[in-house]
Amino acid sequence: MTAGTSLVAMNDGELTTTSQIIADGTGIEHASVLRTIDGNRADFEDFGPLRFEIREGARLPQGGFAKGTRIALLSESQATLLMTFMRNIGPVKAFKKALVKAFYELARHGMALPQTRAEALRELASQIEANEALEAKAALDAPKVLFADAVATSKTTVLVGELAKVLRGNGIELGQNRLFERLREDGYLIRRAGSDWNMPTQRAMELGLFEIKETAVTHSDGHVTVNKTPKVTGKGQAYFVNRYSA
Repeated sequence: MTAGTSLVAMNDGELTTTSQIIADGTGIEHASVLRTIDGNRADFEDFGPLRFEIREGARLPQGGFAKGTRIALLSESQATLLMTFMRNIGPVKAFKKALVKAFYELARHGMALPQTRAEALRELASQIEANEALEAKAALDAPKVLFADAVATSKTTVLVGELAKVLRGNGIELGQNRLFERLREDGYLIRRAGSDWNMPTQRAMELGLFEIKETAVTHSDGHVTVNKTPKVTGKGQAYFVNRYSA
């Protein structure tokens, strides 16, 4: 294999990187990287045999070369394992992303990457900023996702007023009265005046967004009436969080 300055190269038909490249990219001493590999050899060999090369050292003034350096050739899985032993901060974090990208690009294109380690890291600097922006957005969206996962199959139903609180907890500013109005406008609650006003529409019931709770009320004169109250199902809660967060 000709190491050159590529992060990843083809070696005997397999994509590999080296312990020296990882040491240079992360700023960790190469001897320390080798100690990590040697100390966890069984773990690395779960992903295939470890391979080493002896590279010639610097040329000596009197002729010949200094003692050679032992270099580990690492497959993508072995390189990924090695990175898990390193703290995910600073240059390690940046280089880890560069290395993953290099393996991915080389596998996709089937050719050596033209970029050097320095070029890869410079390119990754802007990508890291973009990734961090996406991660920040994902963190803001996480409550909605977690909420949807938690309640979509829940048997717990809530009143529309309680749904308004749930929406506010997910960053959707709709008070109870405004929510009733919005649900009527959007065809989930009946908007015509009469006994069915604010009851779920047939469409909303077919979607499983509401249940109707019926309560028998006995009056002082003995007659009984039935009060109907719309309640939002677990599926409905998740649905409206997603519907009104757009």
